[in-house]
Amino acid sequence: MKRKIIILSYMFAMAGLSQAQPLSLSLQDCRKMALEYNEKIRIADNAVNKARLDRQIAFAQYLPKVDGSFTLLHMQTQDLLEIGDVLGVSLQTRGTFLAGVSVTQPLYVGGQITAANRLARIGQTVSEEQKRKTRQQVIADVDNAYYTLISVRSKVRMLEAYSRQMQGLYDQVKLGVDVQMATTNDLLRISTKQNEISYQLQKARNGEQLCGLALAYAIGADMDQTIIPSDTVLQSQNLGLSEDFSARPDLHLLQQQVKANEVMVKKERSNYLPTLALLGSYSYHDNLRLKGNLNLPDGTALDYHYTFSGSCPYALLSLRMPLFHWGAELKKVKKAKLNLADSKLQLQQMERGMRIEVRKAVQNVTDAQRMVETATTGRQQADENLRVMRQKYDNQMCTMTDLLDAQSQWQQSRSNLIEAQTQLKIYETEYLRVTGQLE
Repeated sequence: MKRKIIILSYMFAMAGLSQAQPLSLSLQDCRKMALEYNEKIRIADNAVNKARLDRQIAFAQYLPKVDGSFTLLHMQTQDLLEIGDVLGVSLQTRGTFLAGVSVTQPLYVGGQITAANRLARIGQTVSEEQKRKTRQQVIADVDNAYYTLISVRSKVRMLEAYSRQMQGLYDQVKLGVDVQMATTNDLLRISTKQNEISYQLQKARNGEQLCGLALAYAIGADMDQTIIPSDTVLQSQNLGLSEDFSARPDLHLLQQQVKANEVMVKKERSNYLPTLALLGSYSYHDNLRLKGNLNLPDGTALDYHYTFSGSCPYALLSLRMPLFHWGAELKKVKKAKLNLADSKLQLQQMERGMRIEVRKAVQNVTDAQRMVETATTGRQQADENLRVMRQKYDNQMCTMTDLLDAQSQWQQSRSNLIEAQTQLKIYETEYLRVTGQLE
């Protein structure tokens, strides 16, 4: 029994370790997981499948429709005629049945079937473009969360390095205080700075946890799972910036809406036209009995009965011509034309908005690249300034204030570079999204 308890305890301990094991993921891994998990993409997949079924349903209207029917009649015997004792006739319908099959082939319905098929094709294209739009938005959300997590983790590492620097400086100054080569005031100033760094570090670590939760939610991972980004080098892409947004799914959706409204105008206009259909049918009936009796002049009674059965094939050509509907069909056409005009105006408006959005995205990427260059130069200068100030302080050629300022500049320059690099990657993703090139 004791051995079982030890084994179970070991298994639970190993399970806890496996659950707490950090998960290292690249950006592509996170994108793949998000595209497989996200509910919006699943809904978009279902919309594409439904649109394909709608197209198949619309195409089936071209084909003949075959229907079958079967009728079984069971009623009490009906007396049809009674004239004294001369003649009596009754109809027996117990077990009477009628079975048949019919074939209907539409020949011309004013273009409505063609319009329905065109709308179904447009609907399939719309669902596919909507799915592409959803996928790009999911990827953009994942990239944003991933780069933000990298940024916060980098700040945590930077603050930890800054804290180690301050601890080294504290130890150095404390030795100086012990041998009366430094003042207690310098030591207190360093302690104050350490407390400030500790506060910033705690905030950064809290932010890291929140960013990890946001990324885990975006990719569908366990909320208790620690995610470590493996793509920690934030390098700019050579995008070849342009303001072409012709591949954007939003634009394609609006263009398809215009096409759909054009088809709707033709569909409403087809209500003026005649419809022609061919119907062929074959039916068979049996077990319909007629029974009666007849009294002959000599007084002899004669019973008789007759069973009706047989088949009845026929063909029917049906022509329907609309004549007068109080102008309702004309008003429907006018309404469809107004919808078409609205969709064209909406397309023009959205094109202007997209053009501005793309231009803004290009400007953001360009500005962010300049910010990265400036921040890189600032970091190099801050590194050199800190090195010089350390040497001067060691040689008692500058004050503690100068050294602390140099270290603050070192910390700020690295923080600026991290933010600039992260913002550049986010702007690059946004540029690819607004131009339809993200995936």
